[in-house]
Amino acid sequence: GTGAESTTVCVLDVLAQRVKTGISHQRLRPTLAVVDPLLTLTQPAEVTASAGMDILCHALESYTARPFDSRERKQPDRRVPYCGANPISDMWSEKALRLLADHFRAAVRDGDNLAARRGMAMAATFAGMGFGNAGVHIPHANAYPIAGQVRDFHPSGYPQDEPMVPHGMAVSLTAPEAFRFTFPASPQRHLAAARLLEPEAAAPGDDAAFLPEVLCRLMRDIGIPAGVGAVGFADADVEELAAGAFKQQRLLATAPLPVAVPDLAGIFRRSMTLW
Repeated sequence: GTGAESTTVCVLDVLAQRVKTGISHQRLRPTLAVVDPLLTLTQPAEVTASAGMDILCHALESYTARPFDSRERKQPDRRVPYCGANPISDMWSEKALRLLADHFRAAVRDGDNLAARRGMAMAATFAGMGFGNAGVHIPHANAYPIAGQVRDFHPSGYPQDEPMVPHGMAVSLTAPEAFRFTFPASPQRHLAAARLLEPEAAAPGDDAAFLPEVLCRLMRDIGIPAGVGAVGFADADVEELAAGAFKQQRLLATAPLPVAVPDLAGIFRRSMTLW
């Protein structure tokens, strides 16, 4: 995924179980990486939008993750790769969110805008630096069964030979409702993230709705489908989707509050139609 050059993670598609999962080890982090925005100039708008939502959710999920000091202290060789939100990851995530606010819509609107492409490339790497040690949580856990259980969705801008829900798109489809769910764990962080993404936005009367509304406005502007239902799922699929997401304990362990299968099912149901 985006920012992979700065992380220790490798994601696998487990076809037999119709789900994606990941492994993480410090030796998976490259010693040297070259990030060249010129290589993204021919990327279709739809690919830019999906990849950008992956960057965005990396930054938001690491910023709202379980605090690093909420875990029992362990010796370095016993620590998990995803340690939770911390002052260092916060710095990277905040910078990524500012870059996204400045460049995301422009990069989708005009693929030849090199300044926007450069800003998005920087955001991808910075968000990778953040989530690479803080971690991601519910939106990414939900994305794996969405991508793994797809039946007949063929997104524009991608090869049409087989159905797929691109990773960033899959992550984004439940993100607004996931962050509504996690809001009580860290209200100020959720509000701060919304203001970083849309500095001029007026806060709604319901603080918990601020970040979801900012996300939905962005998703509409860049052409992301309007929910899980728009990529071929229905209420009858919710239980299987929630069960698949719950298998992603590597990710859900980083959520800022406990997450059970009924919680995930509720997020999926509320995400069938986002607007």
